[in-house]
Parts: sequence; structure tokens; C-alpha cells
Amino acid sequence: MFTVILFISAQNFAQGTADWRLEKMPVDLETDYALSALPPHLRNDATVYLLDPQKGYYVGRQGSNGYICFLARTEWEWSEFRNDLCTPISYDAEGARSIFPIYIDVAAMRASGKYQAAQIKDSIINRINTGVYKAPSKPGMSYMLAPVMRIYPGSPDIKEPVTISMPHYMLYAPYLSVENARYKQGTDGLFLANPDNSILGDGKGPFGYIIIPASESEKAIIVEDGKDLLKRLAAYKTYFKTESINEHHHGSAVKN
Repeated sequence: MFTVILFISAQNFAQGTADWRLEKMPVDLETDYALSALPPHLRNDATVYLLDPQKGYYVGRQGSNGYICFLARTEWEWSEFRNDLCTPISYDAEGARSIFPIYIDVAAMRASGKYQAAQIKDSIINRINTGVYKAPSKPGMSYMLAPVMRIYPGSPDIKEPVTISMPHYMLYAPYLSVENARYKQGTDGLFLANPDNSILGDGKGPFGYIIIPASESEKAIIVEDGKDLLKRLAAYKTYFKTESINEHHHGSAVKN
């Protein structure tokens, strides 16, 4: 009986982790796509992190200006492994210090093949609650100015990703609640993105952002400048062809 239970448990674990391994993106494409998150004048001296699907993130190119960029391939809040998520993100020095370590740890845990997605989520929540991960200590900027991104379009209860063109700027807004981000219930308020709030409780998420979309004229320039990158991405994976939607990847990415 014990043997049967052990066999069933092993099968269940294998089914939960069978899709943990990601495909390695060609290095030149991964590098250019990650850098597209940044404004052009910050790219030459930025540090680029690349993903080894069997190990996690590593420095593909060391920079000197304090900015980092990378492709987010796993969103821990959604408690599932997918192979078709890909979001270019960049952080200034403060975001690199306080927020990026979560991406590093999630990628390493997934790459090990030892964890189910739900176990990774539980681990990250525990580390937030025990102070291993701390909110940004000062204002800062995360650029997400890529011409395209493959994201979850809303809160963690929405499981199907989409491909969108929505270049934008993100200002750190730790612990900002939905209530405090608008005039009163029923009004739009700020464009607040914080899936941690939906997990930890409103106003308890340390990694929230205020979203500022690029203007239509700026977006047009970004898309034009990135047209060759867009062709390369679409040739690599068909899911990089854009869909028509105006949402953002970080969970509660809706007008609150």
C-alpha cells in the first residue's frame, strides 16, 4: 500500500512539474529584446541578464549605469508554469536591489525542476512575510518600453496570456491600496498594478506600481524603431504577433 501511495504521489508531482523547463531563446534575440525595455540612451551601459533554463538568470553583459534588463518568463503570482510568457522588464538600481531578486529566485527554483509552481508561490509569499524581500526604499523607475510583450492580462485568476503592444513606465508604489489610488469607489483613479495585493490583501503588497502608458505618438515611434525586432520575434514564435487589448502584465493592471 505504501508503495502504491508513493507511486501516485510521484506521478502527481511529475505531472505538476513536467512543464517546468523553458526553451532557451537565441542569445542575440534575447539580448535585444531585453534591452528594448529601456529608452535607447540607457541601453549601451545597462546590465543584461539572460536566462539559462537549467540554472536561472546570469549576467550576459555587465553594464555600468545601474540599470538592468531581462525577460520575465515566469510570473509566480499565477501559480502555474507556462512556456509562452515573455516580458521585457528593466529596473533602476533600487529596483535591481529590491525587486529583481524575486525574479532570480523564482527562475532558479523553476530551473531546478524540484518545485511545483504552487510551491514556488508559497515560498515567495513566505519570504515576503518574513522580510527576506523588502519593498523599494525610495522612489524609482522601471521601464517597460518594449514594442511587444506576452503577458497575463489581469489579476491571477485570469490564466490565459495575450500578446500586446503597450509600452509604459512604472513608478514604484509599495503598499498602495486600491482605495487610496482613486477619488472614491466608481472613479478610475490611478493606473495601479499590484497582484501582490490580491494575494496578501489590499494595501499589503510591497511591489506595486503606478503605470504611465507611453503616449500614442511615443508608442508609434517605439513600434517603428522596433519593427525589425518584431519581425524576428514573430519568426521565432508565432505568439509574439500582437492582439488587440489594452492591459498590463502585473496582475491588478486595470483602472481601479
